[in-house]
Amino acid sequence: MKNTENKITDDKTVIQTCCYVAGNPVKGTGEMPVFHPYDNRQVGTVALASGKDVEAAIRSALSGGQVLSRYERYEILEKTRKLLEAQKEDFARLITAESGLAIREARYETNRAHDVLMFAAMEALKDDGQIFSCDISPNGKSRKIFTIREPLPLAVAITPFNHPLNQVVHKIAPAIAAGTPVILKPSEKTPLTAIKLTETLYEAGLPPHMLSVLLGPTDEVAEPLVKDHRVSIVSFTGSVAVGKKIAETVGYKKVVLELGGNSPLIVMEDAHMDTAVKLAAEGSFRNSGQRCTAVKRILVHEKIKDGFTERFVQKAGTYTCGDPSDENTVVGTVIDDTAAAYLEEVVGKAVAEGAEVLLGGNRRGALVEPTVIDKVPRNTRMVVQESFGPLAPILTFKDIDDAVALANATDFGLSSGVVTNNMEYALRFVKELRTGTVNINEVPGYRIESSPFGGIKDSGLGIKEGVIEAIKCFSFVKTFSMPW
Repeated sequence: MKNTENKITDDKTVIQTCCYVAGNPVKGTGEMPVFHPYDNRQVGTVALASGKDVEAAIRSALSGGQVLSRYERYEILEKTRKLLEAQKEDFARLITAESGLAIREARYETNRAHDVLMFAAMEALKDDGQIFSCDISPNGKSRKIFTIREPLPLAVAITPFNHPLNQVVHKIAPAIAAGTPVILKPSEKTPLTAIKLTETLYEAGLPPHMLSVLLGPTDEVAEPLVKDHRVSIVSFTGSVAVGKKIAETVGYKKVVLELGGNSPLIVMEDAHMDTAVKLAAEGSFRNSGQRCTAVKRILVHEKIKDGFTERFVQKAGTYTCGDPSDENTVVGTVIDDTAAAYLEEVVGKAVAEGAEVLLGGNRRGALVEPTVIDKVPRNTRMVVQESFGPLAPILTFKDIDDAVALANATDFGLSSGVVTNNMEYALRFVKELRTGTVNINEVPGYRIESSPFGGIKDSGLGIKEGVIEAIKCFSFVKTFSMPW
């Protein structure tokens, strides 16, 4: 079913591909170009879908087809994992080409996607059914109640640009493990990796009706998919504005929203300095700062602020930025010039309000230097809202009460990290930080692909993802009872 064609133009590969409706290539009337954020060269084109393709995808998913056993779901996911492993360098270079992420980050992402497929395959074999005896109260009788998990009829998954492979796998693999058909709408900025993954799943034996991938005008594709009453669940990762609009229009169906973050790294006065500096740099600059769990605010106790800042600036200076394809590049581009210009703007606004740039602060096109900003006001836009890029603003606090209040003082509540060796501090932060995750002596985003993940407040509705929780979202529990 692979319909992707490669052509060489000026010694560069231009990928020509298309959407798929239940395994059938969509030859739409319109095409969408995809450009490399670093040098703006065209890396691909995608033939777009239309409203009639949306209807065809929904009908194909609901019309049924081969019902996969648990072992068959396992086999498909495991074969996909092996195919991904064999093509991991191709996937990594494609991620870099369309997103501008440094090649080392793209390789890391393929490794994470490998783990998602592995865990999803494992979970496909598990049965979490329960048995309840009914003769355990005076009002009971000799019966037993059993639970079984069944797939939802149809899911829609909408994914962002910052993890072109892993965000897609994080939705599709658990749905397949649950036995639920999916219509995928990837980001228009990074569609090539998602389509390549779709082709890989078909190659691994996924029945075509189980997966379609569609891109096209919002009013013809995304909006009808979200609103359609035949869709049982919409799983969305992206901006707060779009997520809230989906929540308002989705209708009577499940909705899973992961809407970004403004994660603090809190460095207490007893912190191990080498650990604090390393976590601050890794959390701020990896993936060009384009992670919903990236460190967006570095909160440092005023007693150690000067020593921390000096060492952090030295460490940040080792994070070289440049051509994402260069093996020595650590920080590639952000997604496009517009995103980079916004980051430049919020830095400028913070400086106008009294902040001081200690390192970086420059941009060229979509390439933004790792930037360390000191004396950052607590109410500047950079730290009140999410700044999706390699910016590291430093703020100080006077004690743990101040640290908790400052950390909680945004509309977001996804993740947080704390650097301390004091158990009383650690326990207070776990109890009092209003975030979905609190990591002690680790970056805010640390997790494994099967552990629960998700946020509260403007970061989400408290519904968790991660392979195990996502499988629960893509299915429902049926109970039945029998005389016993």
